[in-house]
Amino acid sequence: MVAFGSFQSICETAALVICPLVESSQGVEPQCYSRNVEISKTLLFQPATSFVHIVAILMTAIMIFHVRSKYTAVGRKEIVTFFYMYALIELLAVFLDSGIIPTASTVYPWFTAVYCGLVAATYCCLLINGFVGFQFAEDGTPLSLWGLRGACLVVFGVTMFVSIATFKNIAGFKYDKPLGLWIIYIIWPLICVVCYVITQLIIVVRTLDDRWPIGDILFGVGFFAVAQIVLFAFSVTICNAVKHYIDGLFFFTLCMLLSVMMVYKYWDSITKEDLEFSVGSKAAVWEVKDPLLTSAAPTTGGYGGFSGRGMDHDGYPDDDASNYQAPGSLVGGVSGAQYYGHGNHGYPPQGGYTN
Repeated sequence: MVAFGSFQSICETAALVICPLVESSQGVEPQCYSRNVEISKTLLFQPATSFVHIVAILMTAIMIFHVRSKYTAVGRKEIVTFFYMYALIELLAVFLDSGIIPTASTVYPWFTAVYCGLVAATYCCLLINGFVGFQFAEDGTPLSLWGLRGACLVVFGVTMFVSIATFKNIAGFKYDKPLGLWIIYIIWPLICVVCYVITQLIIVVRTLDDRWPIGDILFGVGFFAVAQIVLFAFSVTICNAVKHYIDGLFFFTLCMLLSVMMVYKYWDSITKEDLEFSVGSKAAVWEVKDPLLTSAAPTTGGYGGFSGRGMDHDGYPDDDASNYQAPGSLVGGVSGAQYYGHGNHGYPPQGGYTN
């Protein structure tokens, strides 16, 4: 049973990175965790989970590439900040979960504090992205971007301070009573996710004709919920059932990756690029279909409204020739026509036009 403000029961079930640093001087050991593997005389913890972390980094890089390619999409710079921060979390988790940074190391508490700060700041980034669609501040402007970065930086700093103070028993914080850290680590993500989902449902219902994006939201919420349930309720059961090869942390990491991918899928489904102002990586190829634009120069007595350019001696348009057509000009008795006189060889004279 999870007790408010206590990591004891949580850490007995799930092997979180903060568990070796809270509740006692030796931390809390989970009842069941995945097997270790030895590579080049180095023990690696959570090998399957570490593999998912690496996959998550690669998938996030792909999502960032696609987001950045939508040059004129609403909230592009704001949402890509969220994916950058998620990638940093996964990169740091590789070193903490696998034991590359040992729990007995003096730097482990500091890296864990950075990890906690990044997690809290990433949820803050997601929360603020939920309000970008309301255009309280125009997206992509310095006000929007620096407001987002400033808020995330403040949350990161506060969380890191609370974390390291709790681990080190300083500034009135104690590792055996980690209430502040518990609120930031457990309650804060739930608040951010709920607010984000509510804001996005309002945007879809009130501004979009298409209701399919609601499916993306529901799938994302579903994956997020499954991740929490598997980690905090069934981790020990899964670990015992598969003989310690994997535990709940593996499925938690995988489901969180899927939920982040649904955030991308949802954002991509509600934004479209303004092709008039977009810049693609491939130049567009235009083919002229109008025969009037590809035919030879008009002959004497052409009809009004047709204009051409002077040609040089090779029969090609002269770049220096004028396209100006004098109003009311008469050629061959027809008003508005522009005519090229012919030289001695039957070609229009260079740069020649008549009014």
